[in-house]
Amino acid sequence: MASMNWLNDVKWDAQGLVPVIAQEAASGDVLMFAWMNREALQKTAELGRAVYFSRSRNKLWFKGEESGHVQTVHDIRIDCDNDVVLLKVTQLGHEPGIACHTGRHSCFYSVLQKDATGAPAWQAVDPVLKDPESIYK
Repeated sequence: MASMNWLNDVKWDAQGLVPVIAQEAASGDVLMFAWMNREALQKTAELGRAVYFSRSRNKLWFKGEESGHVQTVHDIRIDCDNDVVLLKVTQLGHEPGIACHTGRHSCFYSVLQKDATGAPAWQAVDPVLKDPESIYK
């Protein structure tokens, strides 16, 4: 069995998790933010596909297990403090790729802009590519 010492280099938080950013390899778009525990990071490295840890369900979450929007992992990086992981991925299952449960390409689809009164407000600026009702049955 391969050595798992590299997992010991990660600075896990008090819950045994590390924050993860998924970035589209081809475009550089930041697709989503999630969490991984030790097992999720190990499986991601072994399988070459993104496996996260769902805090709300308290279990491993194989990205795309329900939606079909799988992330193939090309590169796993860690930041200078060893406490944030960056995945460079290809988003599969739809063209263009859908990473967000809202049916959008990226989870970062809202921008802080001024509304009609001049007050700051979050505005959705990216389109829904597929109706979430048809993704999650």
